[in-house]
Parts: sequence; structure tokens; C-alpha cells
Amino acid sequence: MVGKRDDRSGADPVPGFDTLAVRGGVERTHYLEHSEPIFLTSSFVFENAAQAAARFAGDEPGYVYSRASNPTVTAFQDRLAALEGAEACVATASGMAAIMATVMSLTASGSHVVAARELFGATLQMFKILERFGVAVDYVKVTDTAQWRSALRPETKLCYLESPSNPLTEIADLAAIGAITREVGVQLVVDNCLSTPALQRPLALGADIVVHSATKYLDGQGRVLGGAVLGARKFIDETLVPFVRATGPTLSAFNAWVLLKGTETLGLRMERQCANALALARWLEAHPAVERVLYPGLESHPQHRLAMAQQSAGGAVIAFEVRGGDEQTRRRRAWQVIDNCRLLSITANLGDVKTTITHPASTTHARVGPEARLAAGIGEGLLRVAVGVEEVADLSADLARGLGVG
Repeated sequence: MVGKRDDRSGADPVPGFDTLAVRGGVERTHYLEHSEPIFLTSSFVFENAAQAAARFAGDEPGYVYSRASNPTVTAFQDRLAALEGAEACVATASGMAAIMATVMSLTASGSHVVAARELFGATLQMFKILERFGVAVDYVKVTDTAQWRSALRPETKLCYLESPSNPLTEIADLAAIGAITREVGVQLVVDNCLSTPALQRPLALGADIVVHSATKYLDGQGRVLGGAVLGARKFIDETLVPFVRATGPTLSAFNAWVLLKGTETLGLRMERQCANALALARWLEAHPAVERVLYPGLESHPQHRLAMAQQSAGGAVIAFEVRGGDEQTRRRRAWQVIDNCRLLSITANLGDVKTTITHPASTTHARVGPEARLAAGIGEGLLRVAVGVEEVADLSADLARGLGVG
């Protein structure tokens, strides 16, 4: 997993990743509790009127109202910032809230955005909504660095991508794209949901801003919604915080506490889930009913070498296509695989310790339309499996039932 100690003589050692995941970001109260407290309060009281005025004016640090900040949320933000190697973090109510807050805080009518075609369906829909407010969006192939450069305009404010992408696990060259965006002063925003900082740190590879759906692997149990934005303190404090404070896509204290608990086992879970995913991907690749498997940890993946240079493992998401026939036949066969599963959970969420399976063309990407799906390479025979921590033999046996039908 990502995260190494600083062994320079004379300096305090930097805690390793798993240590930060368990202990980072937490300050004990005067009660000296061992587990992190939950501050379930909407507001905070002041010692006197002068202190209230000073805190509202920003002249004195402290908590005012949980829409703006909350100690439990701060603990989660500080821990995730430590794990990502970021200067600062703002947590939000969901992953989509994190993306929305980032993009809207950086753009205005007349701005231009360059985005990858290969994005999560709801993200593509959000960019379409953004166009209604006068923000132009151009889409490029996430793996084609030359397209990123040629799409830039004087009014471009940000470039947005996922790496690995959902669901096709395509890998962007973050260092190359980051060099292009830095050259022209454009912010590179990377969705690090599928890798998490346990496998990849985009800020160290060339990104300016990282976004997360904390709902996924950061929680790891499918319990709560959450999101996060990480980057330089100047951007967070001066650009993002005023937007979030005024518009209110705030993470609740309870959800922040659950996410703090989730991060404690992030490294352990990702290690097991990645190992399971690689074994299952190899089994699928050898199955006669499977046309192709897309998993960055496989040598057959088009960007395998790049993925292994940027990530410490291949991740826990596998995309595969059933073999043969026209699109209608492929959909029927893909649905047969899903319907014959008895162990895998049929749900569009991912990141759980429980393995999930979904048909992206009819679920996560159904609303983007057939043309957008075609451009993104999402056909009717494509299935996405987000691998959990169960026994691989049980997962392959479950999939074998559906792959052996028809």
C-alpha cells in the first residue's frame, strides 16, 4: 500500500499509511476518550458576545455552526488529508456534492471545462446540467494525452478525469496531463474513488485537486454517504470553503464518524480486495464465455504498465464482456449472469467488503444515452464486478452459474 516512513536522521518519523489511517486527525477532548467522539450538534455556544462576533468575522478560530464546520468532520478531513498527502480537505454530503462543489467553485458563465468521456454516469449528467448555466464542456479520451492538450482554450478553468475510470478501468497518465495543465495554469482534478490513497496519490503524480466518493472504499461497508475534496490550502480556504459554507453540501457529523471508522481498515481491506480481484480477473480471462476482461492488474490491460507505475495494486473493480452476438443478445447474456448470481449482490454501489455486480448500460450509465455510452465504450455485454473480501473460489463459482447459461 502507498505510504512510507521518513527515515531522515534528526527528524521525527512520518507515520506509515496504516498508522495514519487509524490515528490521524484526532484530538482527544478533556474526557480523554479512546474512540473518536461524535459531535451531534447543529451549533456551538460562545463565552460572550465579543467572542461570537470574532468567530463570525473569522478573527478567532473556533466552531460556529455545523454547516460550516464540526469537530468530528474536521477529524475526518484531517485524517484523509494526511492519507492523500494534501494540505487541506473539505468533506461533503456525497461524492457528487464534492464534484459539484469543486467544479462550480472554479467556474462561472463563459468558463470552459475539459472532461474525460469515460466518467461515471452521474458525473456526465452533472456536466450536462452545468452547460445550462453557460459553462462549456469538451470531452476527450482519457488515455489520449494529446487530446487533453488540443482541447484546452484560454477560458479553460479545469480538466476533470477519473483514473481508473468507472467502469472500464482506463488509466490516465497523470504526470503527463498534469505537466500540460500546469504549463497553462489550469487545475487538474482527479477522482481517486476507485484507487483511494491506499493505492494511489494523484497529488504526488501531477494533480492539483482530488475528489472522493467516501461512500465507496473509504467507508467500505456501504453504510453512509460522503464525499471529499483535497488540495492546496489556498484553494480549499479561499475558493472551496466559501462555496460549501454558503451552499450547504455538508457532511453530517454522524457520517463523518462512520467514515473515520472505515478508514481504520482501509489498507487492510484494499490489500485483500485487490488480491481477490486479480485472482478473479485471471479466472474470468480464461473463461470461454468471456470475450475480454478489463482489470489494470492484468498484463493484458491496455495501460497495465502505466497503472503499475501509478498504483501499488490493480484495484478491486473488474469490467468484463460476455462473448458473442448482437447488442440485444449480449444484454440478454449479461443479465443471465447477474440473475444467476446467488452470492454476489446485485447493486450499483461499489467499495463494500461484499462483492457487487451490475450492468452499467442499464444502471449507472442508463441516463447518459446510447451515443454517450458508445463513446465511452460501454456496450450491452459489459458487466462490472466490484470485488469484496469473500473467498475467490466462492465468487468464481457464483459467476460460473450465469456464464454457463445459454
